[in-house]
Amino acid sequence: MKAFSILLEQLYYTSGNKAKAQLIADYIANTPDPDRGWAIAAMAGTLRFDFFKRNTVKKLITEHTDSALFAMSYDYVGEVSETVAHLWPYSEPTDNLPSLTEVVETFASVSKQKVSETLANYLTIMTPAQRWALLKLGTRGLRIGVSARSIKQILADYGNKDIKEIETLWHAVTPPYTDMLAWLEGKADKPDIENAVTFHPVMLSHPIEDSDIDAFTENTWQIENKYDGIRVQLAVKTGKVSDENEPDKALFSRTGDDISHSFPDLLESVNGNMVLDGELLVIHNAENDQGSKTRGEASTKTHDDSSATQSNAALQPDVDTFNALQQRLNKKKPSKALQSSAPVGLIVYDALVLNGEDLTEKTLKARRQALEKWFSENSNNRLFLSETLTATSPQSLRKLHTQVCQNRAVEGLMIKRLDSKYIPGRPKGKWFKWKRDPLVVDAVMMYAQRGHGKRSSFYSDYTFGAWEDNQLLPIGKAYSGFTDEELKKLDNWVRRNAVGRFGPVREVKKELVLEVAFDAAHPSSRHKSGVALRFPRIHRIRWDKPADEADTLANVKALIEQ
Repeated sequence: MKAFSILLEQLYYTSGNKAKAQLIADYIANTPDPDRGWAIAAMAGTLRFDFFKRNTVKKLITEHTDSALFAMSYDYVGEVSETVAHLWPYSEPTDNLPSLTEVVETFASVSKQKVSETLANYLTIMTPAQRWALLKLGTRGLRIGVSARSIKQILADYGNKDIKEIETLWHAVTPPYTDMLAWLEGKADKPDIENAVTFHPVMLSHPIEDSDIDAFTENTWQIENKYDGIRVQLAVKTGKVSDENEPDKALFSRTGDDISHSFPDLLESVNGNMVLDGELLVIHNAENDQGSKTRGEASTKTHDDSSATQSNAALQPDVDTFNALQQRLNKKKPSKALQSSAPVGLIVYDALVLNGEDLTEKTLKARRQALEKWFSENSNNRLFLSETLTATSPQSLRKLHTQVCQNRAVEGLMIKRLDSKYIPGRPKGKWFKWKRDPLVVDAVMMYAQRGHGKRSSFYSDYTFGAWEDNQLLPIGKAYSGFTDEELKKLDNWVRRNAVGRFGPVREVKKELVLEVAFDAAHPSSRHKSGVALRFPRIHRIRWDKPADEADTLANVKALIEQ
């Protein structure tokens, strides 16, 4: 634990990527198993459990110090772990700290009733820097400027391997990575993951620019709807997994989180040996086991400069909005009633593996042809092949974008080069996303709160509201969309116009109008206003606009998706 604490402190105060990479490589080379593996997991974000919750830490510190002192200290510091690390009142530091592995295993096995006591004992025998490392580790809150991708590259360089080999292994091996590290050091064979059901890193797109649209040419690109669901990867190896305790199918989020437990209705419907890339949505005809084979055939919308037509329209998925899908998200055990009222299906965009064959080195055109053939030969009532759209010129592409955005289940277009291989990450010039223009309302700032980390000295989190008669009702909170210079001006305004205080929150004069952009509005029983905004961000600061000219709650509710 001592060496891990030193590493984190060095990383925190080191700015260059190469210098950070060297520090981590030196740690890996000089730290024994399994400590180094747990450290890798902590830095890469692959620890799959919290040792303790942030609320546990807050409750513990207020039980041992004055709650008002903690509140003032937290308000000043702006970060819980650092505040507690310095404020903890007991100090009996020891050179004989437990190893990182001992700490991990202790919290993995300790009962919930003993977590606070165990944490208190550790905090007492540590220095402030070591406490900070423990608290960050335990809440999975490490932010040291090192991404998971960087960790993979560091491991590849350490073992003199291609990063693609690390990417392939990454989600099939688990912390503390002893087998993988032994292979990297030439002490063991490469871990065998042939029959493992594992996540494959996804290929991502770039936001489209006007120059990309102007350069559009026919027959070079595949165009599809960008549905407003969640990007997922469906991995299936039925009949291939030898260990009865290991799953033979799984559903992963785009970041590799296993979300299978939330969508048993989809998983129960699939068999085979494949890895599909697609959009998870509530699809109301997903349960109907009729015409599945025909529905699976690729259908195409065409669009020229004057019109668009759709074939097999009656066979297309009946897609609901993201608001409907939210009912299913983060449900560990969805009820049968919920599965029936909000049935999920998958609109398949791409295939990484099909019938056991790896397709990632093939072009998108070839992968699409393979998918069309698979859908023509296989019947599944929850899988739908994404339809392709056609535009003949930059002008018709713009018209097509306007047209598809009229469907609230669609948030824009995906435009992909037909000759693109499936490359993990965000390769330049291969895939573009063209999202709909955001919705915008003028809202009034009501409250402000200091940010965290580098923003802990600034009031950067803003709650805003809309008018109902002569009363402002909160409709959302935003902490992005403004420049550093604008942040300084906003912070200065908050300090000069604060009229009340509620712990770390400042109430301000109801005078500043914020133009807020967001993706969608939804009904919400959790908010007094009855509405919630999706992905709100500050679009513009309306220093010039009187607060009484801001939008009404009725205006906002009129934007709710039907």
